[in-house]
Amino acid sequence: MTKKTVLTGITTSGTPHIGNYLGAIQPAIEASRNPALDSYFFLADFHALIKCHDPERVARSTREIAATWLAMGLDTDAATYYRQTDIPEIPELTWILTCMTSKGLMNRAHAYKASTDANRDAGNADLDDGVTMGLFSYPILMAADILMFNADIIPVGKDQIQHIEMARDIAGRFNHNYQPLFNLPEAQVDEQTQLIPGLDGRKMSKSYDNTIPLFSSTDELRKLINLITTDLRAPGEPKDPDSSTLFQLYNCFADEAQAQAMRRQFLEGIAWGEAKKQLFEFLDAKLSAPRSRYNELMQDLGHVEQELQKGAEKARAKAAPLLEQVRIAAGIRPLTYQAPAAANDAKKKAKSAEELARVDEGRRRAILMQLKPLLDQVTGADDKAAAAADIIAQKSAEVDGLKKKARQKAQNELDVLHEELAEFLNA
Repeated sequence: MTKKTVLTGITTSGTPHIGNYLGAIQPAIEASRNPALDSYFFLADFHALIKCHDPERVARSTREIAATWLAMGLDTDAATYYRQTDIPEIPELTWILTCMTSKGLMNRAHAYKASTDANRDAGNADLDDGVTMGLFSYPILMAADILMFNADIIPVGKDQIQHIEMARDIAGRFNHNYQPLFNLPEAQVDEQTQLIPGLDGRKMSKSYDNTIPLFSSTDELRKLINLITTDLRAPGEPKDPDSSTLFQLYNCFADEAQAQAMRRQFLEGIAWGEAKKQLFEFLDAKLSAPRSRYNELMQDLGHVEQELQKGAEKARAKAAPLLEQVRIAAGIRPLTYQAPAAANDAKKKAKSAEELARVDEGRRRAILMQLKPLLDQVTGADDKAAAAADIIAQKSAEVDGLKKKARQKAQNELDVLHEELAEFLNA
């Protein structure tokens, strides 16, 4: 059975927090234990430079995230674990793909549009003020991350689905213009891990400054949990577990029995102070062992570096041959290169219906996404027209019935008059 390739990266611009672990690291490590998957996990330090220009922060975050994956149990023999900047094939592929990508596609990227919209709302005449080329074109770097290893499955949040569609479009364009070398990746969205609440109830994010660092000390963890926002319901008053950040965080780490027991306590009116105490004790116990392992790794960064270099060697063994094919397909070849006859024959046959359908699928999906609102409007109009036609048919039937009744009544009255006239004449 052919394995599917799954790929996940985490940007090295901050300290790993519980949201990072639950949303990306934990499901990635679980996926790495699946023998049907070939797993690639990387530290996205090139991506960190897009918004973070503090070198110490990037370096510190790289150390912390590298150690975090290992502390949480990633088996680097089962998965390919590497640092993005250790794979020189990735920036080279990025440039080749950049030369195949339309500016119009990048104009539609959410991050770029958000920046130009913010400038417009602020009354700034220069809509591109503050927009770097890194911000503008980073979906191409993300596409190179994915296509470099022909990844099939990309676990992402809903806000990243557009980037996977862009990667499909870019791959399709290369395949169509040169040679079908790239798979068309699929986004995988886990609805259960989309919203990990932070201290204020909003999505846990460095942008909101509401995170709980994954390996906080015991004292810091207690302090942060005590800061979690709650409502004014008193002890003994039933509380809604599904709207409580405390319960949601507990539920993310609990098994079914533990979650149900805590839910009962909420419905029975547990005091907020007691709920925070139980959450702290529960998380502190869960994270104690990996926290200890993390601290050991942070004191032995040479070992962590060795693991990353081992992963880079494995990754480059896959990336280098594919990049060589990409270069040759694009015409970047040794002067003495001669294409094999079989390759020329294959290229002539590359216009088959099946290959064209595969090549154009990404573009078709992107077009359908743009047309969906219009199609919904048309469907709605068709539904209204069908309903109107039903009403017209019903009213028409009613009118026909009334006409029939009127004709029958008139015929009956005419028959009576004929009978009366006949009686009069006979008399």
